[in-house]
Amino acid sequence: MTDYAMIINGEKVFSDTTFDVINPATGEVFAQCPKGTVEQLNEAVAAARKAFPAWSGMADEKRVEIMNQMAGIIEQHQVELARLITREQGKTLSGPGSMFEAGGCQAWTQVTASLKLETELVDENPEDTIELVRKPIGVVGSITPWNWPLLIAVWHIMPAIRVGCTVVLKPASYTPLSTLRLVELLNEVLPPGVLNVVSGSSDIGNAMSAHKEIDKIVFTGSIPVGQTIMGRAASNLKSLTLELGGNDAGIILPGTDITPLLEPLFWGCFINAGQTCAALKRLYVHEDDYDTVCEKFTEYVSKIPVGDGLDETHLIGPLGNAPQLETVKRYVDDAKKQGARVLCGGEPASSPGYFYPLTLVADVTDDMDLVKEEQFGTALPIIKYSTINEAVERANALDVGLGGSAWSNDPAKAKEVAMRLEAGTVWVNAHGKLHPMAPFGGVKLSGVGSEFGLEGLKAYTVNQVISVAKPPQE
Repeated sequence: MTDYAMIINGEKVFSDTTFDVINPATGEVFAQCPKGTVEQLNEAVAAARKAFPAWSGMADEKRVEIMNQMAGIIEQHQVELARLITREQGKTLSGPGSMFEAGGCQAWTQVTASLKLETELVDENPEDTIELVRKPIGVVGSITPWNWPLLIAVWHIMPAIRVGCTVVLKPASYTPLSTLRLVELLNEVLPPGVLNVVSGSSDIGNAMSAHKEIDKIVFTGSIPVGQTIMGRAASNLKSLTLELGGNDAGIILPGTDITPLLEPLFWGCFINAGQTCAALKRLYVHEDDYDTVCEKFTEYVSKIPVGDGLDETHLIGPLGNAPQLETVKRYVDDAKKQGARVLCGGEPASSPGYFYPLTLVADVTDDMDLVKEEQFGTALPIIKYSTINEAVERANALDVGLGGSAWSNDPAKAKEVAMRLEAGTVWVNAHGKLHPMAPFGGVKLSGVGSEFGLEGLKAYTVNQVISVAKPPQE
């Protein structure tokens, strides 16, 4: 097995203990990862703190140059990183899978490098000039999830580095290896201490969120963990960006011919085996169209090849870990017991690995766990409604609001419905498509703050107002 290492102050660091990393397609251990300690976290934070003055004081053009070099390194190692993602997370090399994810890391880095926060003129008057500048917040602690391990790490790292912050990163314990390798590669061009990574258990994340030398925490993950982080961060009033869970609703408008929309609808629901925060997880269909939509979508979904992601003939891989498989199975079994109708799938595969087939469930009700909880997997409830007002009300009834969508052959009408959804981002005839220039974040319990674009850069800064008095006029 390859020796994977943490990176602290630009150097490889190992640990006395390790933990297993499992390939979800086989259920077997394929690597060992160092289990970092809180003491090693403290060393990483100290390195980031020491590197901050020089990195934040570096000429902006030089930071941009280094970031573009980082993008080039990611591009050069795209295949290596993608295969590592597939082995530890399960997603396919083909389609919008691990090659797509690694390519997105390179593109996101380039776009972030091109952004710049300019000094803003607040007021110019005979007495003074008032300007607003944004200064890097300091040391950033990044805690990433297992579903898009590398891309979300890049979403956290790159805006922080762009504005002059330094970073300590803790990857998910299910999927640490691609992140360790990425940080190792990026340290080929970064000064020591600018980007550090410590792998390990939740003890590391807990210590980060309460660490008095960390100025900001950016976290992507579950609502309960986000709430815990927010409480711990109060110790030194850390800045927070929290992208938390969603249970996104999609509404198909009455009279819609779903045939031309089947492909974007499928990927909106099942990209990354449905393990995406902003995936469509509740599909509302008008009663007059319900049977037709169920029939056509079932026919489409049933033809999608599912299997080991290293085989490029597959488009959907396994679920990422055993607990996630159990969650999806439990929700579907509960729905069946309460009278729901399984249109396809509905039973875990008998083969090794964490495979649950693509599953569509009809005749569900709002009180079923499959509807009211975020299933985060390969099962989709299809819910019948009578009026648009009813569909919107039911879609908005939950305490989350990450994304939402409306589907119609008339995009203008769909836009009107989409704008009524309580969500940070809404789409028309698509779902879950993200853009590096478009701010992304949730409302209600789906998060705090925004990522991406200029708004995302601002989240890693603090404001400073400069008021310069003018000499008295004669």
